[in-house]
Amino acid sequence: MVKSKTTKAKKNLVIVESPSKAKTIEKYLGKRSYKVVASKGHVRDLPKSKMGVDIDNNYEPHYISIRGKGDTIKELRKEAKNAKKVYLASDPDREGEAIAWHLSYILGLDINDKNRVVFNEITKDAVKEAFKHPRSIDMNLVDAQQARRVLDRLVGYSISPVLWKKIKKGLSAGRVQSIALSLIIKREDEINHFKPEEYWTIENEFIKNKSKFKAFFYGRNNKKVKLSNNDDVQKVLKDLDTKGDFLVTNVVKKERKQRPRPAFTTSTMQQVANNQLKFRTRKTMMAAQQLYEGINLGKQGNVGLITYMRTDSTRISAVAKQEAASYITENYGKEYSANNPQQGKLPEGAQDAHEGIRPTSVYRVPNEIKQYLTNDQYKLYKLIWNRFVASQMTDEISDIVTATIEQNNIQFKASGSKTKFAGFTKVYKTAVEKDNLLPSLSNGDQVKLDKSNPEQHFTQPPARYTEATLIHALEANGVGRPSTYAPTLDTIQRRNYVKLDTRRFIPTELGEIVNNVINEYFPDIENIEFTAGLEKKLDDIENGQNWVKMVDSFFKPFSKEVEKANSEMEKIEIKDEPAGFNCDVCGSPMVIKMGRFGKFYACSNFPECRNTKPIVKKIGVKCPKCHQGEIIERKSKKNRVFYGCSRYPECDFVSWDKPINRNCPKDGHFLVEKKVRGGKQIVCPNGDYEEDIQK
Repeated sequence: MVKSKTTKAKKNLVIVESPSKAKTIEKYLGKRSYKVVASKGHVRDLPKSKMGVDIDNNYEPHYISIRGKGDTIKELRKEAKNAKKVYLASDPDREGEAIAWHLSYILGLDINDKNRVVFNEITKDAVKEAFKHPRSIDMNLVDAQQARRVLDRLVGYSISPVLWKKIKKGLSAGRVQSIALSLIIKREDEINHFKPEEYWTIENEFIKNKSKFKAFFYGRNNKKVKLSNNDDVQKVLKDLDTKGDFLVTNVVKKERKQRPRPAFTTSTMQQVANNQLKFRTRKTMMAAQQLYEGINLGKQGNVGLITYMRTDSTRISAVAKQEAASYITENYGKEYSANNPQQGKLPEGAQDAHEGIRPTSVYRVPNEIKQYLTNDQYKLYKLIWNRFVASQMTDEISDIVTATIEQNNIQFKASGSKTKFAGFTKVYKTAVEKDNLLPSLSNGDQVKLDKSNPEQHFTQPPARYTEATLIHALEANGVGRPSTYAPTLDTIQRRNYVKLDTRRFIPTELGEIVNNVINEYFPDIENIEFTAGLEKKLDDIENGQNWVKMVDSFFKPFSKEVEKANSEMEKIEIKDEPAGFNCDVCGSPMVIKMGRFGKFYACSNFPECRNTKPIVKKIGVKCPKCHQGEIIERKSKKNRVFYGCSRYPECDFVSWDKPINRNCPKDGHFLVEKKVRGGKQIVCPNGDYEEDIQK
């Protein structure tokens, strides 16, 4: 009797970028018919060791397999060979399309085959629907990404060698990072050249029927008057009869409506997360990526919680709007659900290829799935959920009252507000707002002055950029795209062009030198209008424009600038700053050098003597533990400041908060200076004592 052989049925192979995304999608498609594997990002790229672009042959890029991806590529080829059909399901953007194209190349797939699958959210319905409509790879999207990659390589690998030769090794320059650096330096120049101007305000407190309210000086004879100095203030106060009555005039009552903001785009999410959650941009994108790819929700398994997180669109699908309307009606009432929800206005050049960032289901309420999320994931998901739900809600309605209080033709203005209908603020508040109530005021009422408070002020310089405000500035100027902001900010910090101080960017000496060189020899790279124009041309390639012509029109004049810089630029010597003491090994003077992690002391006799020392910052406080060492400021591996004993490791005292030279009046424990919202406090680590620091 001959035994028949049973052949194992072949499965469809699906390739995505990440293992967690693979796990989520395989659950939806079913292991019986599909096998989902991860390429772990790009498999091919331009070589790091050379330009990798054939300038004389239509800027042909020379791609190679990425080092370390050999085993992954081998495994993908093996799986593809044994598969019934191969589907490429990388992210739904230019970068994802390029990854699919590279995968198609290394696996020998037909470029015209309908094997490309895209979805904006990783949910069962979205994934299954996407697999019903596979398409061929969109070469316009691939060309747009390829043009950006080639353009950035031409800029970076042309300017960087000039910087290495003329300034120091390890420097780099790029289109978007040069604009970011330029914005930071220009803002610093504005601050340094700012001349404060004196001005005064007069805040009066009035009484009507025992109710007190405030009004600010407006002007004379119903014309606004600026108080430039104390003499101006005294002239006003001299003309007032502080014991006499003041007349209420021009009482205006009106209704104010405030619309909710639209759902997040990538940049608005990064900005709000930075402002409200104090998240760095990289941290925000990491948490968003995890929420998009899928979180294990216990019995539900892996579920993608948000839509694709790289987008400049605020569009929302009809299905999501309907679900949000149902949820809002069920939980807050029909009057809170908007008939025409907030959509937002697309910025010029926005792609609108995806939706805004929203939860894949509003019924996955943040508090109900909190146990499955890390702290960072929960905070970001709650922010995204609140913003989206609020965008589908009705306006907040407030009653606004303004009144003029006058005497002897001198006017003061009072204003008050009261929320009449909460609307979207039931879910999402941008700030803690309290009603500012005025007593009932009518034209002709008389009120008494209780006290007058003149106050001197000075105009303030513009604030340094935070990550949030810098991203906003880049976006407002049309520079960069959603995927570029996080790596750009990371690069200018790693190159030591800027540093963060209290969450604000300050340019370094090195950053200013590099910026000056680029400004002088490569003005187009630092020109915002020029760079924004390049972004628009990259978008045009997505719509079918020839990418080679676009790159050529940029590179020909740019290459002449490179030649000029190489021949004319003089070498810039960055002199080491004397440390003020000698090396304890060889006796040569010590100098201050700049390294990857900041400044440090090094022997000037390098390389003969390699002695180095960290630069420690004493805060003038004796160690409260050993009472022998000094407390010094240190930095953790994540660049976070902490305080420790100078006798470490003999003494292991450490504190995140800054110790001070005082002990707690209650228990004698040392006190620390702690940062809190709105300022600083002196607190006892034991938690029994605190006092506010006067500004």
